Amino acid sequence: MYSYRRLFEFTQNVFLNMGCPPEDAKLATEVLLSADLRGIDSHGVARLSGYVRLWEAGRINPKPNIRIVHETPSTATVDGDGGLGLLVAPRAMAIARQKAAQVGTGWVSVKNSNHFGIAGYHAMMALEEDMIGIAMTNASPLVAPTFSTDRMLGTNPIAVAVPTNNQPPFVADLATAAAANGKLEILQRKEKKAPVGWIQTEEGHRSTNANELKEGGALLPLGSDRVHGSHKGYALSAVVDILSAVLSGANYGPWVPPFVSFLPVAENLPGEGIGHFLGAMRIDAFRPADEFKYHMDNWIGAFRKAKVKKGEKAVLIPGDPEREMTTKRLQKGIPLLAPVERDLEALAQRFNINF
Repeated sequence: MYSYRRLFEFTQNVFLNMGCPPEDAKLATEVLLSADLRGIDSHGVARLSGYVRLWEAGRINPKPNIRIVHETPSTATVDGDGGLGLLVAPRAMAIARQKAAQVGTGWVSVKNSNHFGIAGYHAMMALEEDMIGIAMTNASPLVAPTFSTDRMLGTNPIAVAVPTNNQPPFVADLATAAAANGKLEILQRKEKKAPVGWIQTEEGHRSTNANELKEGGALLPLGSDRVHGSHKGYALSAVVDILSAVLSGANYGPWVPPFVSFLPVAENLPGEGIGHFLGAMRIDAFRPADEFKYHMDNWIGAFRKAKVKKGEKAVLIPGDPEREMTTKRLQKGIPLLAPVERDLEALAQRFNINF
């Protein structure tokens, strides 16, 4: 187990050695480690070496000039200048919140960014001001649309955070693929098989090989096949891609740059970098905030009282498992798999810092 503080200091030092200014290094670390705290290990420090490799390949700008390139009172398009998505997305959400404070809602589409960690962090930023937060991003094309064997879409997550009064906030954070690629990476490190419905072979057959992507296979949309609703997961992923990238001027579909540095970036790209879409909605733009939060508490309370199936303990509200995991890991520490430890030890040697 590693304490949050210990991992925070180490990760911050890595970002500083990449050339990030101190405040940016601190923010990037906070965003990245929020994944480990919430139990989303696939998107936390396990990704740190990947960011370093992208920086070494010249694909991450450690000192970006993040700026608005087009706006209206309630909308903006932001150019991330090739910066860490861990920095670009919070800055974009800050703009969305500012616009929502002024006119009720704020919507920001982002281009020229990189992987932004977990979507939930950015959506939850809106909770601080009694706003509903929405965050989504497109990602490396690893997912085949329904009926296809081609990798055309990313795992393209959607997160929605809703404020409450006495209940913990409602926080839904989900990939539009049957599983995020990071979960496959965890299975690879553990040398375990993937569940049926997560992945298919290059020919389109079901597979449980956690390394199938390396052999030309593809992840499957949420639902896994048409009978179980893969067309719905495909449609949701397409919506994320369009709002994040077609709308902003980022790369979309099969042209999204890969997260791994050893894969080449496609030629004749239609846009710039990876795209995000973030929104903030002021509650009192619709009804009094206290009134809304009272009814959110009532909504959550009703679901908590729902009859539980035999063998299950309780009906969960989106955000419950992550909140409980955060409390646990702040107290007891964050576990790291041996391959992740080795990656971090290699980074410590690379930058001559203590791990």
